[in-house]
Amino acid sequence: MAVYAVGDIQGCLEPLQCLLREVDFSPSRDTLWAVGDLVNRGPASLETLRYLDNLGNACISVLGNHDLHLLASAYDRKRLRKSDTLLPILKAPDRDRLLDNLRRRPMAHFDAARGIIMTHAGVPPVWNTEQTLQYAAEVEAVLRCDRQLPWFLDEMYGNEPSRWKPGLDGIKRLRVITNYLTRMRFCRTDGTLDLKSKEGPGEAPKGFAPWFTLPRRDPAIRIIFGHWAALEGQVDIPGIHALDTGCVWGNRLTLMNVDTGERHQCDCQHRED
Repeated sequence: MAVYAVGDIQGCLEPLQCLLREVDFSPSRDTLWAVGDLVNRGPASLETLRYLDNLGNACISVLGNHDLHLLASAYDRKRLRKSDTLLPILKAPDRDRLLDNLRRRPMAHFDAARGIIMTHAGVPPVWNTEQTLQYAAEVEAVLRCDRQLPWFLDEMYGNEPSRWKPGLDGIKRLRVITNYLTRMRFCRTDGTLDLKSKEGPGEAPKGFAPWFTLPRRDPAIRIIFGHWAALEGQVDIPGIHALDTGCVWGNRLTLMNVDTGERHQCDCQHRED
């Protein structure tokens, strides 16, 4: 049995299928971890959701910011942007099943036996593994609650508060947890986020640094993440695995064997204008 982790798919189904054929992936034997951003901007978001759902328990995916945006757009189509490719999902006959399955996916996945945690954007330096899972579970509970879901999806957008404080409550608490797990790139040692900059690690705003370069609470735990295409999958820090290699921007999709670290890549023929 092999476990593979794949970077941001974003509706680029053909490269994913190419990679899984390359490693002879079998859902009866192997497991696929996905770092989130399963959908949006690529050409086959609907087909990607269906394909991953059909893998059943052989696919473990965390939620990314684009996945949450899909859920929010399902409640209010005015949230759709010109660059979004989500409308086929919202018009699909099986949309309710797909969206319900999506909102039940975790915000963080931890494999204790392997000592690996996976989130879409990473783990902030102010949290250890236990805290990350605890706070992720708070957002997961709201996403799975029919009564609270519309409220959360309407209020989750925004950059404030920019820093975690244990006393935060309500939407402020949920929003900062969501931003750490799905949008983080640069931050300070105290956890303050800069959510405007999307450049590479050498272009950090003054006083900020890439989150993975800051001292970590659990340095022995390996981290798998996506989200940051400008990294091009290159992080020279042991135990930190960046898997977003910008497939949706016309680059490559990356698949990594979780146990050996071996990487496979497939070019994407789709290029976002």
